Amino acid sequence: MTKEKTGLIVLAMALGLLMSSLDNTITSAALSHIIKDIGGFEQVSWVFTAYMLASTSMMLVFGKMSDLFGRKLFYLIGISIFLIGSALCGMAQDITQLIVFRAIQGIGAGALLPISFTIIYTVFADPKQAAKMAGVFAGIFGLSSVAGPQIGTLLSEAWGWRWCFYVNVPIGIVSFLVLLVALKESRSERKPKIDYLGTAFLIICTISLMLALEWGGKDYAWTSWQILSLFAVSLIVGLLFIFVELRAEEPILPLVLFKNRMVVGLCLACLCQGAIMFSAIAYLPIFSTAVLGQENSNALLTPMMVSLISGAVLFGFLQSRFAYRTLIAFTMTAGVVVSYLLSTVSHDASKWYMIGLMVLLGLGAIGPLMSMSQTAMAASVERKYIGISSSIVGFWRSIGGVLGASIMATIVNNNLKTLLSDGAAEHHISQDQIATLANPEQLVRGADNVPQEIVAFVRDSLGTAINHGFMLSMVFAVLGIVAAFVAGPGRHDIPAAQSAAKQAS
Repeated sequence: MTKEKTGLIVLAMALGLLMSSLDNTITSAALSHIIKDIGGFEQVSWVFTAYMLASTSMMLVFGKMSDLFGRKLFYLIGISIFLIGSALCGMAQDITQLIVFRAIQGIGAGALLPISFTIIYTVFADPKQAAKMAGVFAGIFGLSSVAGPQIGTLLSEAWGWRWCFYVNVPIGIVSFLVLLVALKESRSERKPKIDYLGTAFLIICTISLMLALEWGGKDYAWTSWQILSLFAVSLIVGLLFIFVELRAEEPILPLVLFKNRMVVGLCLACLCQGAIMFSAIAYLPIFSTAVLGQENSNALLTPMMVSLISGAVLFGFLQSRFAYRTLIAFTMTAGVVVSYLLSTVSHDASKWYMIGLMVLLGLGAIGPLMSMSQTAMAASVERKYIGISSSIVGFWRSIGGVLGASIMATIVNNNLKTLLSDGAAEHHISQDQIATLANPEQLVRGADNVPQEIVAFVRDSLGTAINHGFMLSMVFAVLGIVAAFVAGPGRHDIPAAQSAAKQAS
């Protein structure tokens, strides 16, 4: 393949990846404009939930299909579905239509991220060059988190919220056409057989589990029949899935992969990384505005995301110098340190101290695994499994993200209510006021209408509750260190087949 074609392929995939990863952050910035235009405040969380459920549940399916029928084919299918969903989202006339169209978008997005990394390992024969490109692509993914809110706000105010979705169409068409012409197809050498039953069980199991984690402790109590039923469905269908996969001629998720120590270790590490990352993304903005009293969360999130990009790119280069176990252990140790510091930070912490924590979080604890996990997985499995193995990384990161954010929400909410109840009498707060004051929005929007003594008490209570929540991140980081030793001593300079054999147990 010529350098010109390779460059075009990289550019096209970068555009596709940037487009899909920007989508959630752009949409969040446009949310107020969407509600003002088409209403649906009560259902607005489903605009994100539908996208997340669809993309996560389809990742493994698209990964396997790309192994069987071709990376190019299913990347083009994925980007086509995403573009159709984007155009429909822009034309939505009510919140129900928008939710349905977001799910269509999510289905397409489930193909773009994992197959992008798979194509990198197909196009670049040199493993070191592939690792560097994986770092760059992971950086692009992180860049979307920084640029998305600004782009979303600009588009919504200049042209209207619908252009937050329409803007995907020209970008996606360029990516589609370039890959259609420049990329050579790759597919299984055997006549493929589709595992329909396993695919159905996988989707049902994933959606049930993610809904239980998403709703638990927020919409419904963890012990409610709704949540317990979803967990039960996920468990039963999950067991049926394993039973089917053990007997399928061409399983949608080859369980033989999990005999490989590196695969198991990376799955656990990515789950922990997702939990740490999404917990931070969920609660640092609240801590910034409601506890530290800043006008917005950009002062915290921007340094974190910029350092995340730097960490992803830097560790893409370092993979050829250090064992994967060493790098995983380093990033999770950084996670322990920064989680401890976040669990003790006070409401009067200085701006520069918080920026330092964000740099450590992004550069050391979150960013490195964005690229390293994909490369380590691809280097540790047989070539015929590269598509599904790349999907496994994103799948477990998403599961970890929902798990971490949900459990942290329960910890923070319960701690806040306890702290408010314990101090209510001393600060002359009635029991009726506690539920209202437990909403962080009161500190952001309604602080002028509340006595300053009560504001200070509630701010301190919320800060303490969030501090306690970050102890969960510390637990996940410690578990991530364990994952490093589970993964074993694989290195990037070991050929894929040899590495897979050495890591198998």
